[in-house]
Amino acid sequence: MESQEIELITQKLALQNAYKYGKAPQAGAVMGKLLGTHPELKAQAKELMPIISKVLSDVGKMSPEDVKSKLQSIAPELIEELHVKREARKGLPELDISNVKPGQKVTLRIAPNPNGPPSLGNARGIIVNYEYARMYDGVFIMRFDDTDPSIKRPMLEAYQWYVDQAKWLGCPPDKVVIASDRIPLYYEYAEKLIDMGKAYVCFCDHDSFKALKDKGEPCPHRNASPEENMKNWKAMLNGDFEEKVVLRIKTDIRHKDPAMRDWVAFRIVREPHPRTDDKYLVWPMLDFESAMEDHFQGVTHIIRGKDLMKTADKQRYVYEYLGWEYPHVNHWGRVRLLGFGKFSTSVMKKGIEAGEYTGWDDPHLPTVAALKRRGIEPEAIKNVMVNMGVTETDIEFSMDTLYAENRKIVDPRANRYFFVKDPVPLKVNGAPQTTAKAPLHPLHHERGFREICVCDDPTILVTLEDKGQTKVGDILRLKDLFNVRVMSLEPFEAEYIGNDLAVLKQGAKIIHWAPTDGFTVRVLGPEGEFHGVAEQGIHNELNNVVQFERFAFCRIDSINGVIVAYYTHP
Repeated sequence: MESQEIELITQKLALQNAYKYGKAPQAGAVMGKLLGTHPELKAQAKELMPIISKVLSDVGKMSPEDVKSKLQSIAPELIEELHVKREARKGLPELDISNVKPGQKVTLRIAPNPNGPPSLGNARGIIVNYEYARMYDGVFIMRFDDTDPSIKRPMLEAYQWYVDQAKWLGCPPDKVVIASDRIPLYYEYAEKLIDMGKAYVCFCDHDSFKALKDKGEPCPHRNASPEENMKNWKAMLNGDFEEKVVLRIKTDIRHKDPAMRDWVAFRIVREPHPRTDDKYLVWPMLDFESAMEDHFQGVTHIIRGKDLMKTADKQRYVYEYLGWEYPHVNHWGRVRLLGFGKFSTSVMKKGIEAGEYTGWDDPHLPTVAALKRRGIEPEAIKNVMVNMGVTETDIEFSMDTLYAENRKIVDPRANRYFFVKDPVPLKVNGAPQTTAKAPLHPLHHERGFREICVCDDPTILVTLEDKGQTKVGDILRLKDLFNVRVMSLEPFEAEYIGNDLAVLKQGAKIIHWAPTDGFTVRVLGPEGEFHGVAEQGIHNELNNVVQFERFAFCRIDSINGVIVAYYTHP
């Protein structure tokens, strides 16, 4: 690439940086962006500095107005890019990227254990980490921490569920890493630490080690030589020891926090792994595996729960021993999900196995799959999670917040239909043969109209609730049809009294209805199951979210025989 072309690209990036932050750009930031977008220039890094220095000197003398005007004239798309990013990150504070070196990309990761599908809580991690990666033109990694084949046993289907549902949320990972594929790499670094005298094989049972640890005293095996520890390590790998034998990382045995003292890095697990079967007997603990992968994958920023604050302190011992730089860490508080009760993956799994739930997408469950099936839009989930931000304060999250966001999206799209819950027949004496004509959407008549024939049967269906609130003599307006006067409740009968809308000024109540030849519908929702009848046009709405008037938004899930709909929200 010619120097003039390099100078022009550098000028654009420097102007964008100055426009974004309102101050003179830093050489490191511009160099990093330049090499990140044009990695072929890495070989010319030394030659780039004079060019960058000249450009920065020129840009540094410009006023904010001049910066904007110049950038608008030579690269307006970079202004638009910033506007898009600002909109995407509404609610997300800026990251401290001072640890990002020239040529290095801001890299974040989500690290689920694939022992079930992603929940709404996992969605927060996926969305926030993805949005930060996008904000800084960085990398978003999905890493499966699946090295616990016993307590949190992975599900083979869950790996793909996470990838697919991240894509559905609009957050496709740039890279997918599976820890159980990389066990030999962890062994390699365990042996490096053993050789350095920073790790040792411990034969103490749990209670014995805890008693010593709590007193700040070393266990009898702590001072074994690297040669002896390596011998014992190999014996662990060969399956020669019982499961109480572990590999520990040496820390400060008198650390003020007992949890920091000589933590376990590897343990023996004889239960086969769903992916690797019995290929490995010695498995890394999460603190060790996660520490390794954050370094190997070049993770620059970690966002984790504040309940894991000690994790970084543990892992920094390993990073210090190996001469590595630890990523920047942000912590966020717990989110208490109101309206669902307390659910964990294990609780949900037991409920499914016991037949309490139909599957992971049962509407009673707070999984991404369940929300998708109910008709919650990924954009709504993303907006709510981004606006929630990143704060160490614990948050109570009401599903009503998500419903309100989703309603903004689906309300303009959803066609309207009559649905009568708990239907009861109302015979209308003297009713003419007619066809009701109602818009598919009250604000979008261009979509067309539903035509509901009341032709051969003077009987229609209304809700049991409406009947219960009706008295003899009441005048009712059957929406988009005609007016009736109630003559008796048992049997439930009325008489036709015309179609004059003036009855509304006289206090007539508007109720919705359904024809007797409508479709039987089951509505499945988190609050239970509802049964009713809907007009026939619903048959054309498979997989769409519709609004059952005066009831709720629902997604039509199947149309074979009885129509099954999933309750979305009010």
